[in-house]
Amino acid sequence: MCNLYTQTRSVDGVLAMTRALDLPLGFPEGVPNLQPRDIRITEPGPIVRGGPGGEHQLVVRRWSWPGPGGKPVYNFRSDGREFRSGRCLIVADGFYEFTAPAQPGRKRKDRWLFTLPDGGMMGIAGLVREVPGVGEAFTMLTTEPGPDVAPYHQRQVAVLPAAAWRGWLDHSLPAAEVLGPLPAGSLAVTAASS
Repeated sequence: MCNLYTQTRSVDGVLAMTRALDLPLGFPEGVPNLQPRDIRITEPGPIVRGGPGGEHQLVVRRWSWPGPGGKPVYNFRSDGREFRSGRCLIVADGFYEFTAPAQPGRKRKDRWLFTLPDGGMMGIAGLVREVPGVGEAFTMLTTEPGPDVAPYHQRQVAVLPAAAWRGWLDHSLPAAEVLGPLPAGSLAVTAASS
């Protein structure tokens, strides 16, 4: 499952994308300082969530919440679920998957970076919730893999087409219409150094 993703967009970059989609964006906690970096489980990452009056909010929250037994819930199966509350959009440039090493005798897994072919900003479907002792935290939704991811992993994070971002956030699109495997050619994959 995806346990590492990358985010390099500045706030201006996020605003440019959301403006192009006519998706109003506010900063209820002030403009966040987004630093280009890989984001690991339990680290903070930028998300867009619903806000009052149709405005959407860019905030930074912890990736994962503690599940039963304390293990972090960083991926969550979307299959057959509607998600009537807590929908969010995780701002990313790409996500990583890991496979067994191709080189004999090598211990570290091979790492693969999945991005949009045009290098654009990616919106990953997520859920955000208030967690006692943690505050708000988010998780990534997963689905069956499309043909671009299937050779590398048996699940994939739910990457939403930009045209579906508003409908996902305002609940006007049923989850079943937007959460699913991507068609072939939707993602570019490159070998990433470990």
